Amino acid sequence: MCRVSQVAGKIFTKSKHGITEVRSKKMISADVPDIIIGRLPVYLRALNLLLEEGREIIASQELADKLGISSAQIRKDLSHFGEFGKQGTGYEIKYLREQLRKILKVDRELDVALVGAGDLGHAIAHHGNFDRNGFHIVAVFDHNPQKIGANMGRFQILGSESMPTVIQEMGIQLAIIAVPADSAQQVADILIKAGVRAILSYAPITLNVPSKVRVQYIDPVVHLQRMTYYL
Repeated sequence: MCRVSQVAGKIFTKSKHGITEVRSKKMISADVPDIIIGRLPVYLRALNLLLEEGREIIASQELADKLGISSAQIRKDLSHFGEFGKQGTGYEIKYLREQLRKILKVDRELDVALVGAGDLGHAIAHHGNFDRNGFHIVAVFDHNPQKIGANMGRFQILGSESMPTVIQEMGIQLAIIAVPADSAQQVADILIKAGVRAILSYAPITLNVPSKVRVQYIDPVVHLQRMTYYL
C-alpha cells in the first residue's frame, strides 16, 4: 500500500521502498535543465538491459562505470526528481526504471506520425525498437504521387495534404521528419499547426518552431564531424 502526503509543494510517498520524496510535475518541468532530461533515457536503457540480465539491485558506482558517467552525476541528476536509492544498498532496478518511465512519460503507448517514405523513412518505419519501447508509428505521409496509396510494409502511404486531418483526428503529438532539408520547415509548420508538440528530425537543417514545441535532430554528418576533431 502506498500513502501520499504533501508538504510545501513536495509530495512524499510511503511504500515498501521507504519514504520517498517525489517532486511535483510543475516543479520538475520548471527546474530541471534539458541536459539532465537528455541523460534520463540513457539511464533507462541501462536499467532495461540490467533487468534482462536478471539483476535486481545496482549501486550508483557500478551504473556509472557502465555508462562512463560519474556516480555523483547520476545521484545529482536523480535528486531533481526525488530520492530513489538506499545508502549502502543502491538502487532497486525495477523500481527506478518504473519511476524514470513515469518521469519521461513513456509509461504509456504513444502514437507517432512519420513524414517521408523514401529509403530513410522505410528504414525508420521498420525499426522494431520503436514499437518495443512504446512508440508506435501509426501514419506514414509522403508528397510523391507515385508513392501515395502504395504499401510500405504494414502501412499504406498517405498524401501529405491529409496530414492535418489525420493528425488531428488521431490526436498525434509526436512526429518524425525524414524529408530533404528544403521541405523540412514546411512539413514542420504543418505538423505543429495540426497539434504535434514534439519532432524528431533527420533533415540536415535547424527548424524554426515555437518555444512550446520540442525538436531533436539526428544528423550523422554532424556527429562524424564532431568525432574527427579527435583523430
